[in-house]
Formats: sequence, structure tokens, C-alpha cells
Amino acid sequence: MLPEVGGKAANLGELASAGLPVPPGFCLTTAAYRHALSAAGLEEVFTALSAVSASELEQLNRHATRARSLVLDAAMPHDVVQAVRAAYLALGDNVPVAVRSSATAEDLPFASFAGQQDTFLNVVGVDSVLDAVKRCWASLWTDRAVSYRTSTGIDHDSVALAVVVQEMVDSSVAGVMFTANPVTGKRHEVVIDASPGLGEAVVSGAVNPDHYVVDSHRGAILETTLGDRQVEIRPLPGGGTERVELSSRDRSGDASPQPCLTDQQIQALAKLGRRVEDHYGAPQDTEWAIDDAGKLWLTQARPITTLYPQTTRNPPLPGDHAFLNFSLAQGLTRPLTPMGLAGIRLVASCVAKAAAFNVPDPRSGPPPYYEAGQRIFFDFTAVLRSRIGRVIVPRVFDVMEARSATVMRGLFDDPRFSVTIKTPFKLIRHVAPVAAKYRVPESLLRGLFRPAAAMKSVERVNADLRTTFMVPGQATAHQRIAHVQRILGTEVFATVPQILPLPALGFAMLALVKRLLGEQASYDELQTVIRGLPNNVTTEMDLALWHLASDIRHDPDAVASMAGQTAAELADRYRDGTLPPVAQSALKAFLRIYGHRAVAEIDLGMPRWSDDPTHILGVVANYLRLEPGAETPEQQFAKAAREADEQIARLVARARGKSPLHAAMVRTALDRTRRFAGLRELPKYNLVLGLAAVREQLLLVGSELAASQRIDQPEDIFFLSLDDIEAALAGDALHKVIAERRAAYHQELRRRHIPRVLLSDGTEPEATAGAHGKLRPGTLSGSPASAGLVTAPARVIMDPVGAHLEPGEILVAPSTDPGWTPLFLTAGGLVMEMGGPNSHGAVVAREYGIPAVVGVPDATTRIKSGQHITVDGAAGTVSTVDPDGLAD
Repeated sequence: MLPEVGGKAANLGELASAGLPVPPGFCLTTAAYRHALSAAGLEEVFTALSAVSASELEQLNRHATRARSLVLDAAMPHDVVQAVRAAYLALGDNVPVAVRSSATAEDLPFASFAGQQDTFLNVVGVDSVLDAVKRCWASLWTDRAVSYRTSTGIDHDSVALAVVVQEMVDSSVAGVMFTANPVTGKRHEVVIDASPGLGEAVVSGAVNPDHYVVDSHRGAILETTLGDRQVEIRPLPGGGTERVELSSRDRSGDASPQPCLTDQQIQALAKLGRRVEDHYGAPQDTEWAIDDAGKLWLTQARPITTLYPQTTRNPPLPGDHAFLNFSLAQGLTRPLTPMGLAGIRLVASCVAKAAAFNVPDPRSGPPPYYEAGQRIFFDFTAVLRSRIGRVIVPRVFDVMEARSATVMRGLFDDPRFSVTIKTPFKLIRHVAPVAAKYRVPESLLRGLFRPAAAMKSVERVNADLRTTFMVPGQATAHQRIAHVQRILGTEVFATVPQILPLPALGFAMLALVKRLLGEQASYDELQTVIRGLPNNVTTEMDLALWHLASDIRHDPDAVASMAGQTAAELADRYRDGTLPPVAQSALKAFLRIYGHRAVAEIDLGMPRWSDDPTHILGVVANYLRLEPGAETPEQQFAKAAREADEQIARLVARARGKSPLHAAMVRTALDRTRRFAGLRELPKYNLVLGLAAVREQLLLVGSELAASQRIDQPEDIFFLSLDDIEAALAGDALHKVIAERRAAYHQELRRRHIPRVLLSDGTEPEATAGAHGKLRPGTLSGSPASAGLVTAPARVIMDPVGAHLEPGEILVAPSTDPGWTPLFLTAGGLVMEMGGPNSHGAVVAREYGIPAVVGVPDATTRIKSGQHITVDGAAGTVSTVDPDGLAD
């Protein structure tokens, strides 16, 4: 009944129908709101608001003020007045009531509108009730409500307001209760805030309440923290409320203040909260009150929208489990489309089968594979319980996504994950088959002793992979799906064990030099060695894009023709073939080689650059704004390579001071580092080539399904799974399924907080006390990624597509993948929330010689665009001149 009665009333009706204790009352439906305001002139406000963005607060507030005036000035229809009068009198003679707003866009599963509209307490008399009803209607148009709807993408003309009128609970104590811990995510903890008097004191934040945490499984009270109780809100005789400031004597009555709830009341509340949660099937944010007779009442329930979803299937074994967010480890904060997840499940199953794991259904993913919030998670409980796993895996993440490594180590002392696997035999049993099948030891030895032959082997692997990704042009739809399953489930993983051992050898050789030279080789000096690396496909791509811009810059007529146009307009011109000839041909050549790449490119559902070159043209436009005479990326790259060669010579000279053997070993080791470290990007590059081939086949199948009207458009196929596609090919129409999944996907795109690790009880270990540690005022701390010091304005960018980055600005991003790196060429520095010293963004930043700090918690929310910050890439810090300059 949400359209008729709004979120609050619908939830109260649910609670009452479930036999839960809800105060009696009635609801004035949205039909009354629309009837009363049909001639008020709100249509003009709707039209005006549709042209205003969430950032234009002044205009939003002006339109909101206009809407409130129209509502308050409108006459209350006679039939509405009579209906309210009759319903109120049926409650009794001048019964004190609460008059509460209930909007249709309120208390939804994806957005909590708590506090957006108004509530009026202790209203007495029918005239007062009618006045409160009108003021509730007007509160649909408060500044905060209008701004919130705009920011969440809800159309203003689609919302309406119902009004709930309930008997007041003359409460001795009241408050709020969360049936799951909203801070840590623990699903078995009930959190209660309570204060004497009306619950408005707690809900509005006017008081520091008593705080209780209860283990709902055991009924044990885990935590009791007494509030200061400086304020109490009380009903007044005859209507209205008063805010009473209490003295210390009023608050305590003696030297030992007592909790405002007894243990029995706390446990009764927790039990009631579980009943509410069981009814809805999801954790709830409730409001409650206890009257003078000790009776417990529920006055509200709504979903806890801030909790991160739990994994989509239960752990295969009983007990506690820990799940690692693999999406974040890949630098991906956004959700994946359903087909993107389906593709990853097949690839993960291929990896697991190669490692001798049992995979009953490859389309469902291997047993350790999970999904939560449309992102990829892996159960790494076995890692935590393995002695060798604790040594190896966190060290890998130290250089891949450092903050995840910190969270992992924080679980080592948790008794639920104590070490039970003390030998390496289980690991060897799963690694050995992969190493044997793909001749990993042979690759390592070839790289060490015959490096030229190793590079030729890489070239053969690349050529062979491209052949395996090919699909016959005349294949049927069913054959195309079979090829999709073959590429993802068999072929694409081969690039990893065939190529990755060489860059691993390169970085191992760098570590060997550190061991050989000790204090004679500093961290910064070794980082210089891996700047300007050859054989890096991402660097080559970025330089090719710079060449594209350079070609255009040399044609003044082309520059003039493209000036002042948006990236989207330029993309339309490219599709029409009307860009200046130099730009048209250069972009076509670039996309012929790199068009398979994309932002968030591990997701099959994301358009490739060849599908939509808007992002690339936006980057080119950024390059064209650079002033002539600035050092070009090519010059920067060549300079970095020279500095690396000079540093190698110095390190070899120091080694010679120890012995000729030391010198030979250091020279050979650093040669292998320079040859092979840049190859770290190649396995993913090849993986994305395979994904692009798969995407092309899926779009062909999508076109066939769209032509037969089973789906609306070819791109809809990315909101299906392979099983869904086969059902559609058999005749099923899937329009409704696709619409629901698109809505869920776009809802998940709004989520800003993404946990690195989840436990099976919903706990986010990073959110528990002490996860972040103390930071100096005005300073954020992360992992050093690229040495150097730069002070410049920050530019916070959440999505590189269409992003505007002025030359020299410091790029602040949640994470980066190759789709972001063209921005690096003009960035003065880099700050990332995710990543480690050897994550993709860190490597590219070093190669371009820009200071970078990665793994900085909450960087995109604590740093603001335009704010001057200092990035110290060696110390791993980001600071402001003003100690209070970073947002809390």
C-alpha cells in the first residue's frame, strides 16, 4: 500500500497486522493530499525542479520555499475535514495524538528518509489535528527533503504524502533500536538508545542517550553506556511539548546515576526487535516507547539502509567465515552487472579446477566464491587458519591492496580464526597442478638464464591466445554461448600462469638486490629502478593516446574544430565520421589496438572504448588544453628510464665494493627486473581481450533476442545470466527480470561505503574499534607508492568518464584501473583509497614520476575538490596546511 499510505503508515500497518504492539490511530491517504492540492499550482514547481541539479542548493531551496507556500495557502477540502474529524473523534474525547508524515518516497529499502518530513507530538483537538495535517503536507517540501530527493534521483512529481494520526504514548522512557549493529554490521547485536520522556529527544539528537548493546543470540547485555541526560522532552497539558534542561541533580538524584532501562526491559526490547526483524526478513531501525504502566510500544520500523548486504549464499561449512572483497582488490568500487558476475564466476571456476578443486557447477562459481552487494567476494577462512597462508597472502596484498592486508592481519588474533592448518601440504596440493600444467618452473628458469627466449615465449602466448578467442562468423546463438563458456571457462585463465611468473621474477630480483646490499639500497632508490619500465602495455597505451592528441595539436584547424565541444558531442561526430580527418583516423587507429579496454573493464557489462569512445575523447580534450612547452609524457618516460639506468649503475658499483660476484648478481638481477616487471600488466590485458571477444558474441546474441522481442535492446543481455539467455532462446520473454535487475544495479551504484572484508555474521572488521588508528590533525595516512612531494589543488573524481582534471591537479580517486591512467599524464599527484605499492595505479604513477599515496581510508570523502593538499609519496601521507582542513 506504499502509493496509498506512504512508507511510515505501510510499516505501521505491517507491524499491527503482525500482532505487534502499535498505538491505535488512522491514516489520511495520499489521495487526500492530491485532492487538496490539485489546484495549488505545484506543477510549475515540478517543472522548475527538473532542471536543477543536486549541487545547486540555492535554487533548490528557493523552489522548496515556493512549494511550501502553495501548500500552506491551499484550502482544506470539506470532505477531507469531515473525514479527519470523524476518525479523530472515534479515538475518544480530545485524545492526545502524534500527527506524523508518511511519504511515498520514505523508508524504502535503498533510501532512508528518516527526519525528512515533520512530526507533531501531543496534538489535542480536531482543529489542531487539521492544522498539523496541513503542516505535514508542507513538510514534503522542506529544503532537506527536496535536496535529498534530488540527490537520490527521485522525481518530485512522483511523491505524495499521507499522514498518520496515532494516540500518544505517555512514555516514561523512549528511544530507538537497531536490530543489527549499524556501525560494525554485526547481525547478532541489537543496539538500543534510550532516554527518559518522549523519544523525540533521542531521534532528533537533542540528548546523549543511554546506549545498550545486546547479543540477541544469547540475550546477554554486552555494553551499557550511560548518557548525560541534559535534556528531556515532555508533553504539555492541553497539547504541545516542552524541552526541559535538567540539572545534574535532576538527572542523577544521587551520586550514582542509574540506567533508564532495567536489564529486563533491555532484554524485552531486544526480543521485540527480533520479532520485527523476523517479520520483515531484514534488519530494522525501530522507534519504541515504554508507558508509565511499563507497557512496551512500537512507533516505527524501517529498513537499516546503511548495512552492507550479506553474502548471497551460506558458507558451505558451519562456523565463522571471513570473506575478502575481490572487487576492491581489482580496484573496482562499483557493482558488476549480472553478466559481469556470471563471467567472473566462470573464470573463477576455471582457476579452481586448474588448482584441483571440485567445482560441481562452473556457472555458479567455485565453492569459495561469493557475491554481496553485486560485488565479488572470496571466502579466505582457510587462509586465516593456515600458518603458511598467513605468511604469503597478506604479503601479496601488501603490494596489491595494502589496507586489505592490514584488515587480514587484524583477524589473526581472533580465536574464531585460529591456526588449524600447520603444514604447507594442502597449499602444495593445489598449486602444484597449475605449476606443472603451465610449466611455471621452466618459465622462471628461462627468464633467469635465457631472458630473450622468455620474451619470445611471451609473444607466442599472446598470439596463441588471440587465436583461441576467435569465433566463426556464421555461428548460431547457441554456438556463440558455447564459445562464451569455452573462452571464460577454459581459455582466458591460461595467460596468468604462462606470463605472471616473469614479472614475479622481476620483483623477486629487486627484493634479492635489497637483501644483497642491505642499507646500501634504500626504498626510494629501488623504486627508481622500476620507473620507466619497458614492456608495459598500459604505459604503451597511454603514450599512444598522447601521440593521438599530439597529431591533432599539430593541425590548428582540427584543434579549432574540436574546441568548445563536449566529449559526448565529439563521440557523436566520430560515429558520424565528421571529426577532422587527422582526429578521425588517429582515433580509429588507437581503437583498433586498444578499443577492447574500458573503465571497470573486468565487467562484461561495461561498454568498451570501441563501443563508446566518449571517455577517450574527453581525455584527449584534456591533453589539448596543456600549454605548449610543458614536458611531454614521452620525455618524462624517457627521463625516468635514464634515471633507472643511472641508479642501476650506482647500485652495481656499490655491490662491486663487496665483491665482483656481488656486482654480477646485482647487475643480472636488476636486468631481469627491468625486462620483466613491466609485464605485470599483460595478464590482465589479455584477460580483457578475452572479455571483449565474449562481449562481442553476447551482443550478437542480444541482437537476435531483441529482434524476437524477448528483450528490449541488445545491451539488456548484460542483465541476464547464461542460464537466462538459454531460457530466452527457448522462448521466454525476460523484460520484467531485466527491469528489476537494472533497478537493483542502479540502486547499488549509489553505495559509497564498500567493506574490504566481511564476516559471516555481517561484521565489517575495518569498522570495529581501533581499525584505523590515530592520525595527526590535518593528515591522512596510507601506503607510500611513488616517491616525491607535491602541493597542489585536489580533484576528487569518482568516475573517469567525462572527468575534468586540470594539468597539475592531484587526482583523488577511490581506485584506478587502466581506464583511469590517461588522466595520470597530466596529474600532479595521486591519492587512492584502495591499492598497495604494487597495485596498478601505484606502478603507473611511478612510471610517470608523479608522487602517489594509496590505501588512504575515506580519501574521497575527507578531501574536497579545490582543497590544497600535500602528497608525500615516500612517507605515505596526505596533509593540509590547515589542521582542520580534512573533513571528519
